[in-house]
Amino acid sequence: MMLRAPRATSGPLSSARAGTTRVSAKKEKSPAGSLVELVAIVAVALGLALGIQALLVKPYQIPSKSMVPTLIVGQRVLVNRIGERFSEPQIGDVIVFHPPAAATDDQPGFSGDSKCGVEPQEGAACPQPVSRRSNDNFIKRVVAGPGDTLAVVDGHVVRNGKRRAEPFVQERCEGGLSANFPEPIRIPAGHWFMMGDNRECSEDSRFWGPVPAKWIIGGAFATYWPPKRVGLL
Repeated sequence: MMLRAPRATSGPLSSARAGTTRVSAKKEKSPAGSLVELVAIVAVALGLALGIQALLVKPYQIPSKSMVPTLIVGQRVLVNRIGERFSEPQIGDVIVFHPPAAATDDQPGFSGDSKCGVEPQEGAACPQPVSRRSNDNFIKRVVAGPGDTLAVVDGHVVRNGKRRAEPFVQERCEGGLSANFPEPIRIPAGHWFMMGDNRECSEDSRFWGPVPAKWIIGGAFATYWPPKRVGLL
C-alpha cells in the first residue's frame, strides 16, 4: 500500500498539529520555597561529606613531635579508613589507631608505673597491651607485625634478627625516652608494633605494647597542610 505524503499547509503550525507540547513559563518560587530548597541542598551535601569522612577518608591534625621529621606539630594528614578493612598494614606504613587504654591513663597499668599488659623482661619492650583500648587517636609507624621478633638498639628496629634501614628516624631528642630494648620479643597474632619516627620523644608500643588489628583506624596516605609539606606519605 502506498503511503500518502501529508498535505502541505500554509501558515504556522499549531502545537497539536506539529505534535509538540507547549511548555508553560516557569513559575517563580516564593522566598520560603527557595530557602527550603537551599537547606535541602546543603543538608544533602553535608550528609555526603560526613559519609565520605566516616567511611572513606578522614583528616587528622598532628598533635605532638613524636613523628618528626616525617610529620611536624600542626601538620594535617588524610587517612584511608576503608583500606585496612580489606588488607593488612605493611611494615613502614604510617597508621592512625586507638592505643591501649594504659597509654592515655584511661586504665591503670600492670604494676607501678608500667603501662604494659604484662611485666616485660628486663631489657625488653612491652610484649602485650592491656585489654581495653583508649578512645584517643595516635599516629605512628608500623615496624613489626604478627609473629615477628623485635628488638630496639640505639633507636633502630631489629626485626627478625636484621636491623632495618630507617632513614626517616630522628636520632636524638632532648630529654628523651629510652631507645634501647635489646632483648627480643615476639609480636602476638593479630597485633602490630607501632613506633614514632622521633624515637626518643615517642611513647609508643615499646612502653604499652603492640596494637590489635581491630583498633586500627586506617593508613595515612597524604598530607595537605602546611602548603610547603603537601604530598604523599
